[in-house]
Amino acid sequence: MIPGKLYDILKWVALIVLPSLATLVKAICMIWNLPYGDAISLTITAVATFIGALLGVDTAVYNKKLKSAKKE
Repeated sequence: MIPGKLYDILKWVALIVLPSLATLVKAICMIWNLPYGDAISLTITAVATFIGALLGVDTAVYNKKLKSAKKE
C-alpha cells in the first residue's frame, strides 16, 4: 500500500497537475503553432490515467483490508 502522504501527493498530481499541464501544453502548441502538441498532451494524459488507476487499485486493497479487519 502507498503511504498516506505519498497517496495524497499522487492523487493531487493525477487529478490536478497533469490534466492542467496537458491542457496548457495543447493550448500553447496550438497558439504558437509548435509541433507535437497532440502527442505531448496525450502522453501526459496517459500518465495521469495510469497514476489514477494505480491509486484506484491501492484504494481497493486498502478498503478490502479495512473491511476484513473490522470483521475480526
